[in-house]
Amino acid sequence: MTEPVLVVDDLHKSFRSVEAVAGIGFHIDPGETYGLLGPNGAGKTTTISMIAGLLAADSGSITIAGEPMTPTAIHVRSHLGLVPQDLAIYPDLSARENLAFFGRLQGLHGHRLRARVTELLEVVGLSDRAKSRTKEFSGGMKRRLNIAIGLLHEPALLILDEPTVGVDPQSRNAIVDSVARLAGEGMAVLYTTHYMEEAHRLCDRIAIVDDGAIRAEGTAGDLIGLMGGVDEVRLTGTGDVAAAAAALEALPGVSGVVATGEELEVHVSDGPHAIAGLVTAAGAAGLSLSDVEVTRPTLEAVFLHLTGKGLRD
Repeated sequence: MTEPVLVVDDLHKSFRSVEAVAGIGFHIDPGETYGLLGPNGAGKTTTISMIAGLLAADSGSITIAGEPMTPTAIHVRSHLGLVPQDLAIYPDLSARENLAFFGRLQGLHGHRLRARVTELLEVVGLSDRAKSRTKEFSGGMKRRLNIAIGLLHEPALLILDEPTVGVDPQSRNAIVDSVARLAGEGMAVLYTTHYMEEAHRLCDRIAIVDDGAIRAEGTAGDLIGLMGGVDEVRLTGTGDVAAAAAALEALPGVSGVVATGEELEVHVSDGPHAIAGLVTAAGAAGLSLSDVEVTRPTLEAVFLHLTGKGLRD
C-alpha cells in the first residue's frame, strides 16, 4: 500500500491569545489533489507556512515523504515545491533565464537543467515566450512561470496558494489544466483557492477550514451530501396551488413543499429525474405551469452552511 506523501497530525499554533490553528490534521496521497478552503483568517496560511517549514508549530507533527518537517529541517525541503501568492521571479530575466537561475539554486546543472527548463516551459504553456523578459508578461503568464519554478526539482508535494487569483480566464484554464496533469502523473498537490468551481473540478478531497479547524472533509460529492442530497424544484403557475401542493407532497422522493403565491418550492431527491412526475401531478391537480426551475446543492452552499461566511469575508 502506497504511503501518504504528506501527513499533518493535530497541528496547533497560537499568536498570543489568538489560536490560529486548532488541531488540524489530514493527509495527501501520491497523485491526489487536496483542497484547503476557508474564509480569510481561517488558518489556511498559517497551516501552509508550518507545512512548508516556514513557521514552527506549537504542537502536532508534519511529515513529507516520510520525513519530519520543522523550520530547521533541510533535506526534507527537497521533497517540497512551494508556489506562494506573491510572485518570485526576476522581471529583467527571460522565462528561460529565470528557470535556469532557480534550477541552479536547486542543484540542477548541465543537460538535466536544460531539459527540465524546456519541459516545464511546455507544461505551463510558455515555450513560445521562453526568451521574453518576464516584465513583459501578463499576470497570468507570471503565475504560470511561478508554478514552473516550484516544479523544477520534481517535488513529491506541490503547494499552490491561490495560484489563479487575479489572472485572466485563459490563464486560469491553463493553470488548472497543468495542475490536473501533474496530479495525473503522480504528484501530490495541496491547493488553496477562492474559486469553488476550481476546487470542484480539481480536488479529489476538500477540507473546509474555519476558526483554525477542519469543519468537514471529503470529496465534493461527500460535502454536498451534507446538505441532505435534496434538490429544489420551483414550479410557477396559476390555478389551484393548494391542491397541487397536496398532490406533490404525496409523491415518493418529495420531502417537503412550500407554497408562496403562484410558486411551489418542492424539495426532492434527484430533481432532474423527478421533474416529469412533478409536472404531471401538478397539472392533474389543476395547476397551469408557466415555469419550472431546478436548483441543486453546491459546494458554495455547503461552505456557507458550515462557516456562515463567504469565502472572501
